[in-house]
Amino acid sequence: MTSGQIRKTARFKTAADSSPKYGFIINDEINIITSAPWLDDTATGETVKLSEVTLLAPVEPSKIICVGLNYHAHVDASMSANKAPEQPMLFLKPPSAVTGPNQNIVHPDQSKRVDFEAELAIVIGRRAVKVSKSDALSYIFGYTCANDVTARDLQKTDGQWGRAKGFDTFCPIGPLIVSGIDCSNLKIEGILNDDIKQSGNTKNMIFDVPFIISYISGVMTLEAGDLILTGTPAGIEAMKPGDKIAVKIEQIGSLINQVISA
Repeated sequence: MTSGQIRKTARFKTAADSSPKYGFIINDEINIITSAPWLDDTATGETVKLSEVTLLAPVEPSKIICVGLNYHAHVDASMSANKAPEQPMLFLKPPSAVTGPNQNIVHPDQSKRVDFEAELAIVIGRRAVKVSKSDALSYIFGYTCANDVTARDLQKTDGQWGRAKGFDTFCPIGPLIVSGIDCSNLKIEGILNDDIKQSGNTKNMIFDVPFIISYISGVMTLEAGDLILTGTPAGIEAMKPGDKIAVKIEQIGSLINQVISA
């Protein structure tokens, strides 16, 4: 969905009904729809107050594709990178890593250093196969906040990133999906215990959103509801049990999670 009418989508449950539902937010109410909106956005006629629901991770992706080292300042700060990549560096997180707003990030016993990475996440709206850069934005349903949690010590020792990036709870997303905004100039912050550690802007991406979608869809089919994490600005730091981490993105909102011991 390209820029235009802004729409906010929630995935939620209520105290009376724990089954997940989707709806569009209008003022302080959620207008419930029949399914995930990229599948069927027919209204049920039911509404519920936003204050009376528990927000869940706003999407259940079939896959999560991530882009590494996509901000110049992050490349400059990285001890492992000598220069900016010539092509997007792709890696995957398992869907089982997804957790929602206000849920706990579990610090695994296997790691001595777990970092936060504040990122803009793209929610794909329809199947994308080898799409052009000029058409790429039309395949987007919307955007949400993401935290690419990483066991940094394991990332260094393993070489492959699957374990370091793939623990349960290592992909917090939310709180909402926002559609109809221009993603090319959004401020992104990573805030640890109310202290701003990361402050960047999507205009400083090495590879912009249309290029990322075109590039990835040339490698693998993207399905509706799939998630793409677009990289993190400089300033990543370690988290420890008891910490609170927030990912704040302009026009989207704040994703807040607590860190707990395993």
